[in-house]
Amino acid sequence: MSARFEELDWRPTPIGDISLRRRREPSLGVDVYEIKLDDDFLMSSLFTVAEIELARLGLAALEGTGLDVAVGGLGLGYTAQAVLEDARVRSLVVLDTLGEVIEWHERELLPVGARLMADPRCRLVRGDFFAMVSTDAGLDPETPGRRFHAVLVDIDHTPRNVLHPSHAALYTPAGLRRLTGHLAPGGVFALWSDDPPEEGFEAVLAEVFATSRAHVVTFPNPLTGGESANTVYVATTPA
Repeated sequence: MSARFEELDWRPTPIGDISLRRRREPSLGVDVYEIKLDDDFLMSSLFTVAEIELARLGLAALEGTGLDVAVGGLGLGYTAQAVLEDARVRSLVVLDTLGEVIEWHERELLPVGARLMADPRCRLVRGDFFAMVSTDAGLDPETPGRRFHAVLVDIDHTPRNVLHPSHAALYTPAGLRRLTGHLAPGGVFALWSDDPPEEGFEAVLAEVFATSRAHVVTFPNPLTGGESANTVYVATTPA
């Protein structure tokens, strides 16, 4: 293994082979952490702006303090870390279907792992977010039926390009109505997407939620020398 590249972990999982690797990016002089599922790149620490904005834009739509937040998708942990930077947050439950990803943070193989594990407000839970949304028990195994002020999701590439066919039901009117059952009055649902705003999905959000908006988040791309963009959808339920 060269000094410029190291595979930190590799595991077979029910949804494919998942791996965590660290490589040195000589043009920037930084270590880059990447998660791959089979040959598909899921996340890179080079591009975290939109993951952070998912938390910031979602929480900015809320007033008050003592906020309880659930995050679907742990990944590299940057959304969870941004949630914890908001002093109004009382508790954070982060769900990931892969225990391997949670273990990487527990072993502090990732840059933000130590921060997440040290914050008493944060709890990492192994669970299938999509399956849990569809049940009355909901998103916190320790407190069945619990409601959250915000549910932030970063799992699929887009509402139309999902990692597993079972995920597609969430992005329908029926699926999102089930999700609203796990939100407090005036609660927020926010979603990261790799694509520009999709008119069809915006219409679905408008059908289910009291308000909704698609935010285009731009950021410099050091690999191309240009600019890239993601989308963060933010929707709120009636107060």
